[in-house]
Amino acid sequence: MAEIQYYGTGRRKTSTARVYLRPGAGDVLVNKKPFDTYFPNETLRMIIRQPLQLTETATKFDVLINVSGGGPSGQAGAIRHGITRALLDFNGDLRTTLKQAGLITRDPRIKERKKYGQKGARKRFQFSKR
Repeated sequence: MAEIQYYGTGRRKTSTARVYLRPGAGDVLVNKKPFDTYFPNETLRMIIRQPLQLTETATKFDVLINVSGGGPSGQAGAIRHGITRALLDFNGDLRTTLKQAGLITRDPRIKERKKYGQKGARKRFQFSKR
């Protein structure tokens, strides 16, 4: 018999996270590494745990995460978004709780592209009158 699992894709900046929730004791694996090893920063760990603590499902699921792209902050945001989507797949009634916390909406902010004839996205070359 196939094991029940819930899936969610999360994105933030240039990071993409594939999140699988499986019934278990609350173990979290990120790219086949322990959660605390992959994210040594406590703030990022808190961001990732947010949807599970909010819905009181932290000890109900084992979380398997594949994340790529971006840096630690973007990856943490992508994982949080993915966990939220997987929880909605598990139980649609959690939507109001997660929506009030602002976890369902994807953060659309990404890096602005560099424009031609300029030094960067916004910065211009110095103007010289003479």
